[in-house]
This record gives sequence, C-alpha cells and structure tokens, in this order.
Amino acid sequence: MAIYGIGTDLIQVSRVAAVMARTNGRFAEKVLGPDELRVYHARKARSEARGLAFLATRFSAKEAFSKAIGLGMHWPMTWRALQTLNEPSGKPFIKASGELAAWLAERGITAQVTISDERDYAVSFVVAETNSTSAQQ
Repeated sequence: MAIYGIGTDLIQVSRVAAVMARTNGRFAEKVLGPDELRVYHARKARSEARGLAFLATRFSAKEAFSKAIGLGMHWPMTWRALQTLNEPSGKPFIKASGELAAWLAERGITAQVTISDERDYAVSFVVAETNSTSAQQ
C-alpha cells in the first residue's frame, strides 16, 4: 500500500451549532448520509450535546477525507456520498456510495479515519491509501 494523501480537519462545535440554528436543523439533513442520520437522531434524542458532537465529527471527517483524496468538496465528493460509521468495537470507518465509490474503486483508493471530540472541538484525520504507486488524481 502507498499513501495517496492525508487530510485533517478541526472544527469548533459552536460553529456547527450556529449553522444548525440558522438552518433550523436542515444542515444535518444536507451533510449526513442515511446511516449517519439515523445515528445522529438517536444520539440527539438522548442528548442534544451528543447529537451535535456526532454531527461535528462527521462533518470534520468529510472535510478531512476530501483533502486526503485531493478533491476538496468537488464532484464526485459530496457530503452525503461519504459516511463515517462505527464498527461494533467503536472503530470508525469510511463508507462511500454512488459516484464517489466508483471513483475510489477506479483508483484503488481505501481510507483509514480517526475522529475525536471534546466539548468545544471535533477533529478528524484521514489517510487515503492505494495499491498502485502510480495512481493519478
């Protein structure tokens, strides 16, 4: 495996809260994929703060991933095409869908992600890897 790219993102949770307030909660629907949205609603039902932290970490992971693959937020990288979910052990993993999944498969790109949050901040780090040392962006 060769490193294709790396990305990191740090976000202030209060900024996400402000966007949620400004959009009457629609920001979560715009950014989260269907599996993430289910987890978000469940966490938010138990604790508003935990729901917000979940949203912030997932937003951060999407930003870090877009940097790692070198596209930024440009097609085929879209908010909802990439989800960060958790294995039963709690380990986070990336799940791509649609045109983004096809784009990644064509290039043999896989990714590892780590996320963390505290009361004020959420952070993520992504390492994109490829089997080919000559993969082109």
